[in-house]
Amino acid sequence: MNQSLINAVFQPKPNKQEAKADEITKNVRAIMNAEIAKRDSKTERLRASRLSRDAQMPAAPVKKMRATVRRVK
Repeated sequence: MNQSLINAVFQPKPNKQEAKADEITKNVRAIMNAEIAKRDSKTERLRASRLSRDAQMPAAPVKKMRATVRRVK
């Protein structure tokens, strides 16, 4: 017999609770994946904005530190 036919005939059908749980799981994963994609795109947009802003700003001059004087006791 064809393997797909065998799998279709002898595949156990999930009960009502399992079917509902599977549906909820699929929905939650879809929502989470959408939020992750939205967060990643926002992160990339902000990173690009920050890098372009930093490239346009002149480098800050380095401050010279004063030499400290040690006192001998």
